[in-house]
Amino acid sequence: MSKKVIYYVNQFFGGIGGEDTADFEPEIREGQVGPAAAAQAALEDAEITHTVICGDNFMGSNTEEALDRIAGMLEGKEMDLFIAGPAFQAGRYGVACGAVCKMVAERFGVPTLTSMNVENPGVEMYKGYTRIMDGANAAAQMRKDMKNMMRVANKMLAGEELEGPEAEGYFPSGRRIEKFLEDTRENTAAYRGVQMLIKKIKGEPYQTELVIPEKDVVPPAAPVADLSKANIAMVTTGGIVPVDNPDRIQSASATRWGRYDITGVDALPNREAGGYKTIHAGFDPAAADANPNVIMPIDAMRAYEKEGKIGKLHNYFYATVGTGTTESEAARMAEEIIPYLQEDNVDAIILGST
Repeated sequence: MSKKVIYYVNQFFGGIGGEDTADFEPEIREGQVGPAAAAQAALEDAEITHTVICGDNFMGSNTEEALDRIAGMLEGKEMDLFIAGPAFQAGRYGVACGAVCKMVAERFGVPTLTSMNVENPGVEMYKGYTRIMDGANAAAQMRKDMKNMMRVANKMLAGEELEGPEAEGYFPSGRRIEKFLEDTRENTAAYRGVQMLIKKIKGEPYQTELVIPEKDVVPPAAPVADLSKANIAMVTTGGIVPVDNPDRIQSASATRWGRYDITGVDALPNREAGGYKTIHAGFDPAAADANPNVIMPIDAMRAYEKEGKIGKLHNYFYATVGTGTTESEAARMAEEIIPYLQEDNVDAIILGST
């Protein structure tokens, strides 16, 4: 076998363990581990020589260090292709796969390939840096995702020209590549444009050659008429939760949120006092753990309440984590929170930044 491939997996697919081992530090092993074994069986003329394993939490909380350490492990090793995943809809894993592939492509000039579901935040973050196959949303579809990924991997290793995102099943990177067509009437831009127009007029399906993404534009809410009489609620994507994180909100790519009672609380007690901490994996937690009010400023809001600048501070605050969270999950969580706000006659919310 002339071609060499190196594979990347997280702690779960590397056989290390589940969430309790998500802080597993980067490690490289000779041969194939986990999905790499199935990938090896599908490769036509290549050998997976090494498998890199790293815990999702370690990668998310120590990204720069993790990537530097992995880069050091790859130095001097033969590599014609780097493969990661598939990551399905697992947000932290998808972001990790994308980050590692981007690093390998930039530092080593090696083509990379991964796979994840369209709802995975890693798609939007890294589709411009690595080829990402359009995968399933759960590991139950591993066999199908692996088959699609290896089909493209074999083409890449053989130096074959890929037919494009739609034909091959990967996400468009946002780059338009010039392709010369046979010199016929049907291949002129004018002819293709007229054919699309005719289909549009007839109400028939057609595919434009220049897709313009739709933006979700949210109109601004009306201003609060009188803040001195308003019931104000606090919401944060900064991951401020009770120290035991009772709702098990994820540190990145969140799909859960929490509602916490602050009735009579003048300031949030910190972690050492058994009060609140941050679980956010996107910033240094030291300041927020020492004083959670820097992210969720209950102390300042109580002062405004006492001064009459606001009518009332809502008896609950709401929290989740924003880093890597998809728009669809954020919208779903908002729809679940809104009925509580409406039931308690909240006039406005303040979404605290991190």
